[in-house]
Amino acid sequence: MTALACVAREPRALIAERLDEIEHAYDVRLLFAVESGSRAWGFPSPDSDYDVRFVYAHPADWYLSVDAQRDVIELPIEGEMDINGWELRKALNLLIKPNPVLLEWLRSPIVYRADGEAMVKLLDLAEKTAHQRPCGHHYLQLCRNQYRRFIEGQERVKLKKYFYALRPAVALMWLRTNPGRPLPMNLGELRAGLDLPAGLSTFLDEMLARKALTREMGEGPRLVMLDALIEEEIARAERVLPDAEAPSADLHREANCLFRDLVLGR
Repeated sequence: MTALACVAREPRALIAERLDEIEHAYDVRLLFAVESGSRAWGFPSPDSDYDVRFVYAHPADWYLSVDAQRDVIELPIEGEMDINGWELRKALNLLIKPNPVLLEWLRSPIVYRADGEAMVKLLDLAEKTAHQRPCGHHYLQLCRNQYRRFIEGQERVKLKKYFYALRPAVALMWLRTNPGRPLPMNLGELRAGLDLPAGLSTFLDEMLARKALTREMGEGPRLVMLDALIEEEIARAERVLPDAEAPSADLHREANCLFRDLVLGR
C-alpha cells in the first residue's frame, strides 16, 4: 500500500477539490502538493490535521510587473484541513539556502499532486545544495526548543511531546552517521537507516502504536531512554556543527535557469 493510500478516500477527495479550486481561483499551476505534518512524519493521531503544502507557478506575465506581489497562498483552516503554499520564486530562493522545511516537502512520502518532471528537477537542485550544515542547525534548534520547553525540568510530561523532540534528534543522528545521504522525512525511514539499540526500537514501536490509536496519550513520568538519546544528540550537535555557508554562484545560476524553465513550461 502506498503512503497516499493510507489517507482515507474522503479527505483525499476534499484535498483534491481544494487544490483544483486554488488553481482556478488564483490562476496558478501547482508543481506539487504534499503532506507535511505528523502524517508524513510517521506518527499521526486519529485526529491529526491534514497539513497540505504546495509550490506553485503563475503564468509568465505575472512576473513581468514592477509591483511587489504576494508570494504565498493560505487558505483558512477548515476542520482538519490546513492548506497553504509558496510561489516558485520564493521556494527556489529558500531551496538554495537551503530551507530544511522545503527539503522535507520534496521528500514527503504522501504526495497529493505532482508535476513529475518539475519534481525531478526540484529534487535534483535540492541534492546539490550543501544541506547538511544548515539542516543540522535547523534540527538542533528544533530539538533543543521542543525538549527544553516541554520536557526538560519536568517531572511529568505530555507523552506526545516526545515525538516532536525525538524526530529532530534522530535527524541529527542521521546527519552525523550518514553524511551526504538525503535526510528522510519519515521517522520510520530515519530509524531504518540508523543503528538504534534494540530495546529503544521496541519501546518506540510501542509508543507509535499507542499514538496511532488514541487522540491524547496523556501525561506520564519522564522517559529515561528517550531523554538520553535527545540530550546526547543535542550535546554532540552543539560541539561539532560547523557554521552555515552561503549558497554558491553556480547554485544561483542553476536556480534561475530552473525558474525560467518551470514558468515558461520548457
